[in-house]
Amino acid sequence: MHTPSGTSLPVVPAALAPVLPSRYGLDQEPAPGAGIRVTADTLPGLESVSPADENSVWLHDALLGPHSADIVRYLSLARSTGGPVLDLGSGAGRLAVPFARHGFAVEAVDRDASALERLEGWARRIGPQVAGLVVTHRAELNGLRLEGSYRLALLAGAMVTAVPPASRPELLREVAAHLETGGALALDYTAHQLPGLIAEPRRTWAFQVPRFDGIDEWVVARQVFDLPSMSERITYYTARTGKLSTERVVLTTDKWIVDPERLVAELQSAGLHIEGRRRHRIDERTESVLLVCRTDD
Repeated sequence: MHTPSGTSLPVVPAALAPVLPSRYGLDQEPAPGAGIRVTADTLPGLESVSPADENSVWLHDALLGPHSADIVRYLSLARSTGGPVLDLGSGAGRLAVPFARHGFAVEAVDRDASALERLEGWARRIGPQVAGLVVTHRAELNGLRLEGSYRLALLAGAMVTAVPPASRPELLREVAAHLETGGALALDYTAHQLPGLIAEPRRTWAFQVPRFDGIDEWVVARQVFDLPSMSERITYYTARTGKLSTERVVLTTDKWIVDPERLVAELQSAGLHIEGRRRHRIDERTESVLLVCRTDD
């Protein structure tokens, strides 16, 4: 839920109040209600595709909220395709570890070594049977080279938006070339309506991060779209308040805006056809799109 333009942010205790960007001396604080939205249940298009350190894991999980149900759909798909599974942009194992718990061999690929270490530690804590099913591979998605073959490949949590449009066709061809016959590629992304981007290329969101470790975390997120380059930058101004002190952190993530028609053409050029498409409306101008693609042979 949002506060419509022209209304004020709700009053919160001073210790929990959002730290607005002006506190960092970077931008002038917007007038009350001037495009600021407070969201209680969804964070449309604010997911981060940048590496998340250990202190930002709670925020990272909250930002993936619109995609949180994808694990059920992806597991269902894996049961129909079988393994091995390739998890591209795996992070700390949000999907890879549960897949291994369900008996699937998983290769997890991520550029962040610390995230892969957290993934491996999580798998080991569950037990050797799960840890033995997970292989990690540190690499950038841009220019990725694969060696194995897979029944299912995942680009989940909007990770396709982390790949530059000029590099995306090569990645899709590489993945398709390593899918076994009848294999599938599943990916999701946040789709923005073009008229909405033109009308409001700068957006500000304030929200509290759900945490269960005794720390209160508030975030003000500045979302800036650049249509000529079809890119966006999100800056998260975060305040984490514990019993004794408050930590203020600024994080950024850069993504690419997905052109759905161009993506479809790139998938077809890679030898993949769209078998299923699911749309979930997030708000009046944003939706989450999940595509399931199969090899043509």
